[in-house]
Amino acid sequence: MMKQFLYITAALLGPALGPLQAQKKQPAKLPVSKQLAVPVATVVARAEAQYAAYLRRYPDSTQHPRSTENDGRLVRTTSRNWTSGFFAGNLWYLARLSGQPQWPRRAAAFTETLDAEKNVTTTHDLGFILNNSYGQGYAVTKNPKYRAVLLQAAATLAKRFNPKVGAIRSWDHHAEVWSYPVIVDNLLNLELLFAASRLSGDTAYAHIAKTHAATDLKYRFRPDFSTYHVLNFDPATGKLLTAVTHQGFADNSCWARGQAWAIYGYTMVYRETKDPKFLAAAQHAADYFLAQTAKIPDRIPYWDFNAPDIPKAPRDASAAAAAASGLLELSKYAPPKNNYYAAATAILASLSAPQYLAAAGTNNFFLLKHSTGNKPANSEIDVPLVYADYYFLEALWRYQNYAQLTLN
Repeated sequence: MMKQFLYITAALLGPALGPLQAQKKQPAKLPVSKQLAVPVATVVARAEAQYAAYLRRYPDSTQHPRSTENDGRLVRTTSRNWTSGFFAGNLWYLARLSGQPQWPRRAAAFTETLDAEKNVTTTHDLGFILNNSYGQGYAVTKNPKYRAVLLQAAATLAKRFNPKVGAIRSWDHHAEVWSYPVIVDNLLNLELLFAASRLSGDTAYAHIAKTHAATDLKYRFRPDFSTYHVLNFDPATGKLLTAVTHQGFADNSCWARGQAWAIYGYTMVYRETKDPKFLAAAQHAADYFLAQTAKIPDRIPYWDFNAPDIPKAPRDASAAAAAASGLLELSKYAPPKNNYYAAATAILASLSAPQYLAAAGTNNFFLLKHSTGNKPANSEIDVPLVYADYYFLEALWRYQNYAQLTLN
């Protein structure tokens, strides 16, 4: 059932937000004794075992693992699915983390079956599909063919930008409900545009990305710095019509992965622009996220921070992994003595424990258990998700290389 919309004007006037309104506390500080080391070598060995077993059973690189059905069957997708680039990205990160020569070859095989997506104009997710595959591959190999794919993908994505709105359109579906939706997830697709400007020297891509981020920032947060999921604009005037939380519990609740996307996305935009307003946005998103996860002993969020059945509500390891990766980068830019590195380490330590890290040969060969995709749609609840593995491996790479981290 479609949740009733909240109008942003009401939010700006201070709506009754129920339990959100009281959530003003700063995140709890972690004592030094609780800043646990993350067992990177153990996780990398597990990843090698899981992915090698997967490739033995499912060698077809035109099918990309996504998740698990309720009955335990593996879910794979074609290149057209928004999640299709993550497994290739996982293999590129495994190549970096392990140093073993077989992984770049295997990563390339899954990357290169995504080539046709560079010309698809019907999705905003070309960053997830191609930057997380070809982009990671280019970082490792400097293959000029990968560069060409990234530039074409950026040119295609730029066609979805509406200068009247000042943002890239997200979904084309639900046209009867949303005139011009802009979802928080879309912040991460902007990285493809920034990369294209660096690779080509054409600043138009970075300009579109920064404009989108600035538009997003005007309306993304509630007064307590929790996030809406979907901003809906009038494409003719650029006026914001509604702000809702489509994949969360309610329009006035905080969907955990949406908050993680905001941490990660605004941090990345600050890296690319050095505009302090994006750093402040990333810190606000992080502080809210950590204030909520500080209430949870293992720091892994429930799928929505206001789910009514907490503590029995499903967890979302994908939100935890994306937040941890973003927090590690954010800790590099935030003022000294921030808590973000310690918080990321605590999350990664939990994800590396048996509660969340799958035993070898189980979990359909995914690394992480206990993610939630879209609970209101009763889809992918308490299952592995390929993008949880991606951000987990990325966070491990950032953790392992923290002192020398350049992040590009």
